[in-house]
Amino acid sequence: MIYKIRIILDAEEDIFRDIAIEDNNTLEDFHNAITQSFGFGGGEMASFYTCDEEWNQEEEIALFDMSENGSDIRLMNETTIEDVLSEENPKMIYVYDFFSMWTFFVELADIVEKEDGKVYPDLLFSFGELPDSPPEKKFEAEPGEEDENFDDYLDNYDDMDFDENWN
Repeated sequence: MIYKIRIILDAEEDIFRDIAIEDNNTLEDFHNAITQSFGFGGGEMASFYTCDEEWNQEEEIALFDMSENGSDIRLMNETTIEDVLSEENPKMIYVYDFFSMWTFFVELADIVEKEDGKVYPDLLFSFGELPDSPPEKKFEAEPGEEDENFDDYLDNYDDMDFDENWN
């Protein structure tokens, strides 16, 4: 089967790509298709994240395992698209280059039969130009999560277990 997927840059402007890819391709194959379609070099670290209907991030699926002793993290080259995307779970988040934090919303649009003679992955549609730098993120606390006493906490060194003149 062929998955038709829209990849949308998390920005105010509409910037997206529609890609058709085989369901048994790995997320690493999909990562390569995304980087090529947006014009990235492809040499930076990246991860997919499963998410719920409201785009709340869940499990990470990384390009490489960066842990010192190997971990239980899922890897792109071991995970197929059909393992994580379905009509019941049509959304993922994709982050490219953790220093710049290019963030994309990934959504399954359709599942169709494979066309004979067609090469996949296939860039179906491209809209908008990627900006020179990633859109700025505003990291804000959810309502009720703000800590009004945080500044007071930092000003009170007596409660901390270190010598403020350590150097």
